[in-house]
Amino acid sequence: MAEDVFKALADPTRRRILDELAERNGQTLFEICARLVTKHGLGLSRQAISQHLAVLESAGLVRSRRQGRYKFHDLNTAPLEHIVTRWLNTDTPESTP
Repeated sequence: MAEDVFKALADPTRRRILDELAERNGQTLFEICARLVTKHGLGLSRQAISQHLAVLESAGLVRSRRQGRYKFHDLNTAPLEHIVTRWLNTDTPESTP
């Protein structure tokens, strides 16, 4: 699972999508596309952004939910918290070189 997270975070466009969701959660595809164009100058197609969202969703970093005819995307930080606690766990003994 951590490998999927690192692969998803490797792409700068996906990191920008996560930044936008961190700033304002619960956005539609149209809203994400509009924010990427206006704030970052990324002129990607909706299909390209949708593919990036699919990668983020498969890594568990984004959750999508349907309300009526709209699909909203939310940031899920649980996979990141899992990775951070892996290396910041103070209970493990330090290794000696």
